[in-house]
Amino acid sequence: MKTELMTELLGHGAAVVGVAGLRGFLSGEIAHLDTALSIGVDRRLNEDTLGILVKLQKKAVRFLKSRGYRTLAIPPDSDRKKGTFISKLYSLFNHKMAATSAGLGWIGKNGLLISADYGPRLSLATVLTDAPIEPDAPMEHSLCGGCTLCVEYCPSRAITGAEWSRSSPFVELVKLGACRSHKETKRLTDGKPNCGLCINICPYGRNDSGAGNIINRRDAETQRKP
Repeated sequence: MKTELMTELLGHGAAVVGVAGLRGFLSGEIAHLDTALSIGVDRRLNEDTLGILVKLQKKAVRFLKSRGYRTLAIPPDSDRKKGTFISKLYSLFNHKMAATSAGLGWIGKNGLLISADYGPRLSLATVLTDAPIEPDAPMEHSLCGGCTLCVEYCPSRAITGAEWSRSSPFVELVKLGACRSHKETKRLTDGKPNCGLCINICPYGRNDSGAGNIINRRDAETQRKP
């Protein structure tokens, strides 16, 4: 069942798919849904990333329900709606937790999920289920190592340089107040709601190398200057 499901999703736009065992992580009404299907889509595609994620979630739900299993699709962060049952879970559930538990990547110094193949350029969605699917091995620690590019080029100095690990998941990686303040300034001055330098500068998942990286670092430096 696992191979069939993952092949189906990968064949319809998913970049990565993993399975996480969440026994003990969830409580209350959804405690029985202790398996998470973590789905990632490459946000660099010239397509509707959100639309692809929603389509993939629906495929996974149909696949599992047709075999008699219960499911709960957690919407992508960019599609969250207030006033619904699922909105009560937003503060309790984190797509990045499911992704690291499924071995899809680690939490980088920039506070984003980092995939070895795609870097911080994945958009995530999750489907919880009670299906007995064998979980993948979780990611235990960061692979950022000595790289500090996102720390150096963060224009708001919000990235602390600390490293995530599964045993210390709540270490402060990003000073959210400083990051949000900078985003708001960019929105007001440039009309752009996001900065994105910590994504663009990350060497993981880049298609360029060598001189290309130097050029992009110079671009980042130019953007960072007031």
